[in-house]
Amino acid sequence: MNYNPAANYETKSAAEMCRLLAVSKQGLNDQEANARLKLYGPNDISRQKKIPGILKFLAYFKNPMIIILIVAATFSAFTGSYRSAVIIFSMIFFSVILNFCQERRSSRAAEKIAKKLALKANILRQGREKEIITKLIVPGDIVLLSAGDIIPSDGVLLEADDFFVNESVLTGESFPTEKTINDVKSAQVFSGTNVISGYARYLTTKTGLNTEYGQIAAKLGDRHEVNAFELGIRDFGFLIIKVILFIVIIIFFINAIQKKDIMESIIFSIAVAVGVTPELLPMIMSVNMAKGAIKMSKKGVIVKRLSAIPDFGSMDILCTDKTGTLTQDKITVVKYLNNEGVSTESVLKTAYLNGYFETGIKSLLDKAILDFKHLSVDQAKKIDEIPYDFKRRRSSIVYEENNQRTMTTKGAPEEIFKICSLYRKNDKDQKFNPTELATATKLYDDLSSQGFRVLAIATKNVAENKDKYTINDEKDMILVGFVAFYDPPKISAKETVAFMASHGIEMKIITGDSPLVAKKICEDLDIKIKGIITGDEFDINKLSSDEMLIKAKNTSIFARFSPRQKEKIIEVLRQGGSVVGYLGDGVNDAPSLKMADVGISVDNAVDVAKETADIILMKKGLQELMEGVLEGRKTFGNTMKYIMMGLSSNFGNMFSLIGASLFLPFFPMLPSQILLNNFLYDTSQLSIPSDNVDAEYLKKPKHWDLKMIKRFMIIFGPISSVFDILTFIILFFIFRTPEATFQAGWFVESLATQVLVIHIIRTRRIPFLESRPSKYLLLSTVGVVLLGVILTMPFIGGFFGFDPLTPQIFLTIFSLVLIYLLVVEGVKQLFFKKIYQTE
Repeated sequence: MNYNPAANYETKSAAEMCRLLAVSKQGLNDQEANARLKLYGPNDISRQKKIPGILKFLAYFKNPMIIILIVAATFSAFTGSYRSAVIIFSMIFFSVILNFCQERRSSRAAEKIAKKLALKANILRQGREKEIITKLIVPGDIVLLSAGDIIPSDGVLLEADDFFVNESVLTGESFPTEKTINDVKSAQVFSGTNVISGYARYLTTKTGLNTEYGQIAAKLGDRHEVNAFELGIRDFGFLIIKVILFIVIIIFFINAIQKKDIMESIIFSIAVAVGVTPELLPMIMSVNMAKGAIKMSKKGVIVKRLSAIPDFGSMDILCTDKTGTLTQDKITVVKYLNNEGVSTESVLKTAYLNGYFETGIKSLLDKAILDFKHLSVDQAKKIDEIPYDFKRRRSSIVYEENNQRTMTTKGAPEEIFKICSLYRKNDKDQKFNPTELATATKLYDDLSSQGFRVLAIATKNVAENKDKYTINDEKDMILVGFVAFYDPPKISAKETVAFMASHGIEMKIITGDSPLVAKKICEDLDIKIKGIITGDEFDINKLSSDEMLIKAKNTSIFARFSPRQKEKIIEVLRQGGSVVGYLGDGVNDAPSLKMADVGISVDNAVDVAKETADIILMKKGLQELMEGVLEGRKTFGNTMKYIMMGLSSNFGNMFSLIGASLFLPFFPMLPSQILLNNFLYDTSQLSIPSDNVDAEYLKKPKHWDLKMIKRFMIIFGPISSVFDILTFIILFFIFRTPEATFQAGWFVESLATQVLVIHIIRTRRIPFLESRPSKYLLLSTVGVVLLGVILTMPFIGGFFGFDPLTPQIFLTIFSLVLIYLLVVEGVKQLFFKKIYQTE
C-alpha cells in the first residue's frame, strides 16, 4: 500500500482512494484496522502523550518560587547553615508532594468523567455497521453520517443524499455547503465540520493531526475564550503580585539598611514572599472543582470543563429554548386543519409525506407527525429534497405519485405565507390576497395563543420534470392548512422556575417558535415576562451593540430567532457584565453554547452540541440545573474562603514583618521557620473544599469582586498586624525573651491566628452557634495549631531553632489569639452590615 498520511489527496476520486488504501466498499476488517491504528496512531488532534508519574512530580519543581527556594537552601548549605538548608529542602519536598497528590486525585476524577463523554461514530467494518470511539478511526475506514454528526476525519464521499455541511470551523462561512459525489472537489469532507442535513458515507483518507483541522489546531494551539471565573482569577493574581513586590522590596531594604547579613536578608525576603503567596490557590480550586464534578456526576450532570462549575455559581442569566426544558418534550399532533379550521385528513397526509421522505434534520415535530398515524405512501416515489435551513425555516419534498410530480412544503407559517400565491378554500384554489392572508394569520394566532406549536402546509403540482430542485422552485405554492402540536409543561417545571427566580437567575426564552406559543408556556409556569421581541425586530446588521444590549436586557422572550441572532444575544449580555448560561441540544445551538460562559447540553443531543458544551445533563430537565447552580456556588464560596483567609491574617502577619524589621535586632522568624509556618498553614487549608456553605450564600449569583477583596485586605490585614505587634511588644519588652524564644512565641501566635481565623471568615453568621464548619475543617485547623505548639517543645524545637515557651507565655498567646478572633468577628459583622452591603 503506497499511502502517505501527510500527502494531499484532495484531487483524487473515491475509486482511486479505495485502491490506494486497499479497501472495498465492505470496509476494513478489525485485524487490518488495529494494524493501521498502531501504524498511523489514534484519530486525536491533541495527541497528548501520557507523562509518567515521576516526570509529572518533577515538573512541580519548575515553579519559580520553588527554584528560588532551592537556590536559597543550597546557598545556606554552602555557608554552613545546614539546619536551615535541611528545613527549607524538607518544606519544598513536602509542599510538592502535597500538590502532586491532590492534583493527581483531581485529574484522575476528571479522566473518569471524560471517558463518559467520548464522541462515537458509526462505521462499516466487514460489511457490518458498528459504533466506535472516534479516536479509533483509521485511514480506510468507511464512516456513516447523518444530520447533527461531527465529521471525525478527512475523507472523500462514497454516497450522499441531500448532504449539507457546515464548514465554518475551516472557512469562517456559516452558510451550509452542499457536498456531492459528482465532483471530486465537492466530494471532499473534513474533520471538525458538522452535518446540517442529509445522509452520506465517506472513505477516511486522513486522521488526527494530518487532517486539515488537525493542522490548524497544531498551529494555533488550544485557544479558548476566557470565562468569567478565569478573568476573576487573573485580576486577583495581578493584585497579589503588586502587594508581594511591595512587601518584599520594603522588607529587604529595611534589613539591608540595618546592616543585617545581606544574604540572610535576601533569603528572609524570599521566605516572606513565599508566605504571602497563595500558592495553594490553584490546588484548592482544582480540588474544589473536581469534588464538585464528582458530586454532580453522581446526580446525572457530567462536567467537561472544570472551571464551568464556579461559572455555574456565577450565572445570573439562563437562556434556553422552551422545548424539553420547560415542557415534557412529548410533542403530539392535536389538530390538522384546513384553512377554514376544519379537521382534514388531506392536510395531515401532505405533512406526512414531507416528514416521511425528509433526510435532513428530523425535528421533534417530524417525529410527532410520523408517530401520530401510519399513512400509506407506497405509491409515492421521492424525487428530490430541499432541506430545512434556519434562514428559510421550511423544508420541501418533491415526489411522484400516479405520474404526477408534487412539491410539498412545511415550515413556520410566516415563511410559508411568503411563498404562497394561492389559498385552498372549500376544495377550490383561490388567490392568496391580503384578506385571505389576514384570515390565515388569525387562525395561526388563535392556535398559537392556546400554546400549540404550528406548522403551515403548502403544496403544488410541479410541471417541469428535472433531477434537481432548488429554493427558487419554492414559489407559487398553495396554502392547504395547518398542523398543531402540543407539548405540555413539565409538572415540576413551575417549582423549578420559582427556584431559579428566588436564586437570582433570570430566565430568557430564545426560541424558533411563535411568540404567542412561548408567551403561553411562560404564563403557565409563572415566568415573569419583561418583554417579547421577534427576530424581524432584532436586525444585528442595523442595531448598535448598545441598542442590542438594551433590547436583550429588557426582553424575556425572543421568538423566531435564527442561530446567529441567538449567539448575538448571549454575546451582548456577556459584554454587559452578565454571566450567561445557555441550554441547547441542536445543530443550531452550537454557536450559542460556545459563546456562553456556561454551555449546557443533554445526553441525547447531536454530537456538535455535546462537543461544544461545557456541561452535559444526562437527563433533560431543570432539576439537574438546580443542582449544578448550588454546587457551583459552593465551589465559588469555598475558593473565596481560602482567599479571604489569606488576606485577613496571612497578609497581616507579613505586614507585621515590616514593623518588626524596624526595631528588632534579629529576624522575628528565621526563613526556615517562616517556610515551616507556611507549610503548616497550607496543610490546614486542604479541607476547605469539604466545608459547609451557608444557605443564604447560595441564594444569589456569585461574582469576582476585586473592590470588596481590596477593602477586606485593607481592613482585616491591619487587625492581624496590630495583634502581631502586641505579641512583639509583650515578648520583647515585657517577657524580655531571647531570640529563639521570641521566634517560638511568634511562630505559635502567627500560626494560630492565620489558621483559626477561617472559622470567623467562612460565614457571615456567628461561627459555631449559627454556622458550623465541616468536621474535616475543624479537625485539620485544630490539629495543625496543636502540631505547631508541639514543634516548639524542648524535645524537637531545637532542630527548628526554637527555645521552649513558659506557661505564662503560652497563656498570654492563647489570650491574644482569643481576643483577636473576637475582634475579627466584631469587625466582620460591621463590615458586611455597614461598610460593604451586598444583600
